[in-house]
Amino acid sequence: MTDTRTVEAPADNDDHRRPGVPELVAAMTLEEKLAQIVGFWDKGDGDAVAPLQGAFAEPQGLHDVASQGLGHLTRVYGTRPVDPVERARWLWDFQRWLVRSTRHGIPALVHEECLTGLSAWRAATFPTPLAWGATWDTGLVHEMAASVGRSMRQLGVHQGLAPVLDVVRDPRWGRVEEAISEDPYLVATIGTGYVEGLQSEGVHATLKHFVGYSASQAGRNFAPVHAGPRELEDVLMVPFEMAVVEGGVRSVMHSYTEIDGVPVASDPTLLTGVLRERWGFDGTVVADYFGVAFLQLLHHVAADLGQAAGQALLAGVDIELPTGDAYLAPLAEAVRSGAVDEALVDRACTRALRQKEELGLLGATFEDEPPAAVELDGPEHRALAARLAEESVVLLSNDGTLPLTAPGRVAVIGPNADRLAALFGCYSFVNHVIPQHPQTDPGIVAPTVREALLQEWPEAELRHEWGCDVDSEDVSGLQDAAAAAAGSDVAVVVVGDSSGLFGRATSGEGCDRDDLELPGVQRRLVEAVAATGTPVVLVLLTGRPYAVDWALGSCAAVVQAFFPGEEGAGAVAGVLSGRVNPSGHLPVSIPRSAGSQPYTYLHPPLGGDTDVTNLSSRPALPFGHGLSYTTFGLDDLRVGAGSTADDVEVQVRVTNTGGRAGDDVVQVYARDLVASVTRPVAQLVGYARVRLEAGEARTLALRVPPSRLSFTGRDGRRVVEPGDVEIWVGESVADRRLVQTVTLTGDVHEVGLHDPRRTTVST
Repeated sequence: MTDTRTVEAPADNDDHRRPGVPELVAAMTLEEKLAQIVGFWDKGDGDAVAPLQGAFAEPQGLHDVASQGLGHLTRVYGTRPVDPVERARWLWDFQRWLVRSTRHGIPALVHEECLTGLSAWRAATFPTPLAWGATWDTGLVHEMAASVGRSMRQLGVHQGLAPVLDVVRDPRWGRVEEAISEDPYLVATIGTGYVEGLQSEGVHATLKHFVGYSASQAGRNFAPVHAGPRELEDVLMVPFEMAVVEGGVRSVMHSYTEIDGVPVASDPTLLTGVLRERWGFDGTVVADYFGVAFLQLLHHVAADLGQAAGQALLAGVDIELPTGDAYLAPLAEAVRSGAVDEALVDRACTRALRQKEELGLLGATFEDEPPAAVELDGPEHRALAARLAEESVVLLSNDGTLPLTAPGRVAVIGPNADRLAALFGCYSFVNHVIPQHPQTDPGIVAPTVREALLQEWPEAELRHEWGCDVDSEDVSGLQDAAAAAAGSDVAVVVVGDSSGLFGRATSGEGCDRDDLELPGVQRRLVEAVAATGTPVVLVLLTGRPYAVDWALGSCAAVVQAFFPGEEGAGAVAGVLSGRVNPSGHLPVSIPRSAGSQPYTYLHPPLGGDTDVTNLSSRPALPFGHGLSYTTFGLDDLRVGAGSTADDVEVQVRVTNTGGRAGDDVVQVYARDLVASVTRPVAQLVGYARVRLEAGEARTLALRVPPSRLSFTGRDGRRVVEPGDVEIWVGESVADRRLVQTVTLTGDVHEVGLHDPRRTTVST
């Protein structure tokens, strides 16, 4: 198998015959340079898997487009169900053709989606990023990403379009499932862990979507963003900065949105000023699919595709994906007419070729054979998927009914109880591609929740009823569901979302919601079952948090899983039986109503409940909440602080005070009591996931760097101001059992770019 990072050219191809990047660019014609900054997507027919895909058509075949060379091959494995070994043979053959038949002999860079694992037929599918956030386990996410990277490299894939570092601002937004958390620090640490894991295997990660995408108006996909510069700096940019400065990410994708009237794809202040000049990013900026053309088609800031190309190039978009709609013929015409400076093309081409040089593609020959066999979903993948799923399941409430160690008669009810696709997010192959190929096997073997419960409780008598659809008004199944519950000792009701694209589902890209009630008649189903008097264990398989405060009081227990992946049903079954001690904690608040949105726990004092309004924004359950089958005690809090330029040292003892082993997620929050600008009433500044045996105690020491307490002052500088700061430690943002106030002394401290961004933890 070719390792394209290290492959050498044949011995007779001496170094003097392989010019460096500047020499290559100087030797290229305009068409050859443009070929290196575009992709080609053999997308074929079928329903759209990208926004407005049908508005763009490939005018020529692949070999015609690639006659001058080719920058990217788009989704070779991830566009349709293809046998990975056969497709690898095709890929190697095409790369050899590029090497032998184009003037400069440069292979194409291959990119794929990899948000929940490599999005390819028969590849492992892991939990969604919102589930990663629920684990609060950066190391485990790093392991998962490294595993994904090994699979990608084996197949000749060089770049992955992940992770999504958008900070959740409104749960109505369809892409919440793709995001990690409503907290920028949790997004930053988990997301950077993913970047470092993927890139450790020689595959370049791509940050999505820089920046502001998740702050869209009313939670609508593509909607304008009305964020001010302080929200951009202190919330939305934080994860991207960490992934660039500390994670060393090699690629960034612009967001589709506009901020204060300027589309990000044409904004040099963000794509060049912030990303490159301030943060020092030296990789490639790639377009979100069709994003350059959207400057003309959707934003109407360009009169034609040539103008759109010029604006994007000037802003800093190096590579147009997935195809060359604007960067080929329209851009060539604009350059020749003098409307666009060819130096901008040279700049983008140089960056594209340097990326290929990093990946070992300059000089690669692909003369050896592709893999004859690949293992894309083997024991290693399954074990990681199971660990992630188990750590991500959040026990929201429990009156003592759980765990169900040896139930007798169990009614398993609900639209997601026996549906394979209910386990996966919209960028999984099962939900992203398979719906366009309904006669094709999904390519993945995974039990549904019903099947997992049969395996978990082999002696139990299980009765299954559908109850209702995920999203319809059909109530014909409610009566049978209630009857099944009435004849059982307990009812496990599995409800939630279906995930898909562009209005074809209840969660996913382009699947936004007007309200936060469970879709369709699912609430009526739960209430009908609960009315029988049989204890109800409600299982939520969703891509967003829903307003389920009504269920917290009426159900015996409520379990939340955010599309937990191929081993997710087993994880849920394990939590219900007690085989798995739940340890997930909420990465987002559980809302009380859609009317209080957008909401975040990071609100300033007037953003919460006050005496000056009659409406409450208080969530049903707070950020960071999560129950266990054991109990944990926190005590002996010690907080040490010096000047504004020093670390804040937090020490706390955590004890497993229950009767079984379990994991606790210890969270450290801070509040600046008086500042020059309004500050959040709470802000996560550190956390630690701790495994403790029954009765075991451990003392944690967390060093919080000044950057965690910093904010953008009135003059635009990132500073830490002297004064009193409240520090507390708990198991959610609302858990204030241990609180101390410390005083930061000294002058206003300006935080530098390369100051540490991550809180360190030791025991």
